Amino acid sequence: MAPLLLLLLLLLGQPLLGAPGQGSGTWARFARLPYPQDQLFLHDTFPDGFLWGVGSAAYQTEGGWRQEGKGASVWDTFAHRPATPPGSGFTGPTGGDVASDSYNNLFRDTEGLRRLGVSHYRFSLAWARLLPNGTAPLNPAGLAHYDRLLGRLRALGVEPVVTLYHWDLPQHLQDTFGGWASPVLPELFRDYAELCFRHFGGQVRYWLTMDNPYVVAWHGYGTGRLPPGVRGGPRLGYRAAHHLLQAHAKVWHLYNDHFRPTQRGKVSIALSSHWIKPQSMTDKNIKECQKSLDFVLGWFAKPIFIDGDYPESMRSNLSSLLPEFSEDEKKYIKGTADFFALSFGATLSFQLLDSHMKFQQLESISLRQLLYWISCEYNNPPVFIVENSWFVSGSTKRDDAKYIYYLKKFIMETLKAIRYDGVNVFGYTVWSLLDGFEWHRGYSIRRGLFYVDFQSHDKKLMPKSSVLFYQKLIEKNGFPPLPENLPIEGVFPCGFAWGIVDNYIQVDTTPAQFLDPNVYVWDVHQTKKLIKVDGVFTSKRKRHCVDFAAIRLQVSLLQEMHVTHFHFSLKWSLILPLGNLSLINHTLVHYYRCFASELLRVNITPVVALWQPMAENQELPVSLAKYGAWENPETIQAFVEYAKFCFTSFGDYVKFWITMNEPSVKNLTYTAGHNLLKAHAKAWHLYHKEFRRSQKGKISIALQADWVEPACPFSRNDQEVADRILEFDIGWLAEPIFGDGDYPHVMRAWLHRRNSVDLYNFHLPSFSEDEKKLIQGSFDFFALSHYTTTLVGWEKEDALKYDHYLEVQMINDITWLHSPNRAAVVPWGLRKLLKWVKSKYGDIPIYVMANGIDDDQNMVHDKLRVYYIQNYINEALKAYALDNVNLQGYFVYSFNDRTAPKYGLYGYVANQYQPKPSMEHYREIIDKNGFPGPDTPEVLCPEEIALCTECHFFRTRKSLLAFISFIFVAFIVTIFFITYYSKRVERRYK
Repeated sequence: MAPLLLLLLLLLGQPLLGAPGQGSGTWARFARLPYPQDQLFLHDTFPDGFLWGVGSAAYQTEGGWRQEGKGASVWDTFAHRPATPPGSGFTGPTGGDVASDSYNNLFRDTEGLRRLGVSHYRFSLAWARLLPNGTAPLNPAGLAHYDRLLGRLRALGVEPVVTLYHWDLPQHLQDTFGGWASPVLPELFRDYAELCFRHFGGQVRYWLTMDNPYVVAWHGYGTGRLPPGVRGGPRLGYRAAHHLLQAHAKVWHLYNDHFRPTQRGKVSIALSSHWIKPQSMTDKNIKECQKSLDFVLGWFAKPIFIDGDYPESMRSNLSSLLPEFSEDEKKYIKGTADFFALSFGATLSFQLLDSHMKFQQLESISLRQLLYWISCEYNNPPVFIVENSWFVSGSTKRDDAKYIYYLKKFIMETLKAIRYDGVNVFGYTVWSLLDGFEWHRGYSIRRGLFYVDFQSHDKKLMPKSSVLFYQKLIEKNGFPPLPENLPIEGVFPCGFAWGIVDNYIQVDTTPAQFLDPNVYVWDVHQTKKLIKVDGVFTSKRKRHCVDFAAIRLQVSLLQEMHVTHFHFSLKWSLILPLGNLSLINHTLVHYYRCFASELLRVNITPVVALWQPMAENQELPVSLAKYGAWENPETIQAFVEYAKFCFTSFGDYVKFWITMNEPSVKNLTYTAGHNLLKAHAKAWHLYHKEFRRSQKGKISIALQADWVEPACPFSRNDQEVADRILEFDIGWLAEPIFGDGDYPHVMRAWLHRRNSVDLYNFHLPSFSEDEKKLIQGSFDFFALSHYTTTLVGWEKEDALKYDHYLEVQMINDITWLHSPNRAAVVPWGLRKLLKWVKSKYGDIPIYVMANGIDDDQNMVHDKLRVYYIQNYINEALKAYALDNVNLQGYFVYSFNDRTAPKYGLYGYVANQYQPKPSMEHYREIIDKNGFPGPDTPEVLCPEEIALCTECHFFRTRKSLLAFISFIFVAFIVTIFFITYYSKRVERRYK
């Protein structure tokens, strides 16, 4: 699959080398990439020599704001204001006064680098620590600090990537000159840079002049949201940016002319950007997206990487607001970067990007598309990602699952940009090494790989789960393919049940026209309609199953699919409307009986559930739903009577029973679940004792069983949470039946703990010894429905997805493929689930009774479902062939869109059923009985003989048949003797 996809992507085109505006083709290119293949996770490695690193900024982590001669910066002044601006996010009055105290913990920080195994470390020099007033005199203590840091990095073999200016302008320069609003600043910045090049240049190969000038100019001097807090409006913001570009160019030329020959380093500027996508794929919206990137990234990138001037869209829209460069200045600025240093993530995206710069389009976090756009727009430059990550809540400590999955997404997108799109990315930097002061968000969020307790005195670094994730990723240089991720070849055993599910079949009891005894004439002259002739009737004939047109149609569709089994549920509320045998819907009973018999006639095994909960009254008869439903113990006996009626009415046709299909534990009280289990067990024993011998069927319960995975695979706490959720979601109903007859120990222990600590009173009922014996073992197989996989953790991160009752945080892996309804497509979750069932309950027969995904009904080809079916069945094959799971059947959900919109293998449009590509794909898998390969041994399965449904009358009355046969034989013998002797008598008389 990957080579074909790579070839297709190459055919779609590498990044173009050309003029500004060529990046506008990015949106159309990515819109036509193959779905869902292009969205799948890429298992591959990065090029040899790829740079892996982490970063930090001086003001965010150093602290020591007045220590050893350091001068004040604009951030010091801004954070010390008596009243911080509304929405600034500061949680304390100190800002970065102490922060992570990196100034006093140099060895601590570099030990973190050693543990990670990074190739480079990006950090910034505090201008006010080296030059307290922004200009001479020099502070020796500051110089010594950075010398020690560089010496330690050299000892560890870690490459320094040094930022000269990361937002912390010396306050003296702001007070004296007005900061970056002054044309004096570029020359002062050049002087500061020369100092740094002379003192540190021999140890530094990668220099960044400044970080994210957009934020400095726009929010420092335009909106005033950030230091120095000047609310000068757009005009001052654009003037500050003008000076920042001039300052950068001066420093680049300084290095190029005087230091590059001896130091052999490279210089660039860290530019930050968002990504934007059109509300709809129209030329107008795409132009607006292009304009949005021009106004944020192109504002600085185009002058440096293209022609020394601002983007045309800015010049035409801003007129006199935008300063102009002279022709000499354009030549001076053009080409002043040795690589493209990109910053992408939480600092700008969805945070500091002004809404009007989105131009009514939609912000996104697609790093891959941004990288491709940069390559197209700026002549495919070498790209160094110098800042990237997301954030977690300030209360999150060690298990930062959300952070990990964002990292995973961004790194995987970088890999795709390299392998699929031909973008020249040579390094990646996680932000940041450790928790620190997060600018306008203060300490309300965390972005570090190492946890820092800001309230502690020693500020000890504690590795988070993300440290282990990033460490292993660096060791492997990416995401190399793993054997368990590869599909296998092979087939399922003979007699494997290939099925389809329709929760409730289409019931249409309208009689066929042939059953109408009336006589009609056609009025050809006036009304042109049939007119019934009063008083004239034809003889009635007996009703037959073939008279139900709806049955014929559904059965023919099932035949077309080549399934061997069809799973559907009966409607208890319609069969016995009053909940007892006092009122029986005989028409519906006849319909169900006909449906089952027609299935058998074409050799499809009906798999019938007695009850499946639905929204309205849980699909219980109104009289039962009205008086407590499953909370009422009387419902147990009502269900047993209903089950007996069904076994009697349909048992000749149905040999595969489900007592209860997917009882939802999310909507079930403990009392209701208790009664439901007893009802199931009694129905099972009823069948076992009274019907099994004659009907020779099998019966069990079908449980919904989605897999639950610890969000942080390295976290013991997350593993405990995952185990707990599995017991509450599956073990609650499974353990009494398939285990020891009682509820899971984990469940009882957890509820006991909650009841003793909180005000809750969650009472889990107890079974008597007789009830345990009744329930334990009340199964013939393990039936489960599986749709998706969920990640869970113990750290509270998102209140909307946190379950206080079970103390579990639901996490989303954003690298997973998702359906339109946001269901995660995680095929390996099915294999893990099947192995878990086997490990807990032994080598019992298992049926996957439902497995499916929703799709976009507007898509002609349901490509997502094709992928889903292919890969989930292959994981089921792995469970059978590699894990020795006793898997005996697999059922796709669902039959058609009419009864289950968006889930069907058949669409339903204009009263017509239409097979989707996923139906044809499933049929192909059924016909091959799996995924046979060239080396798969051929298995000859015996032909299954279709059952004679018309013969069921005779099969169930064998004694009567024997008696009739005896009488018939005796009659024939008697006639023979009478005839024989009659002839002898006649001959005698002759």
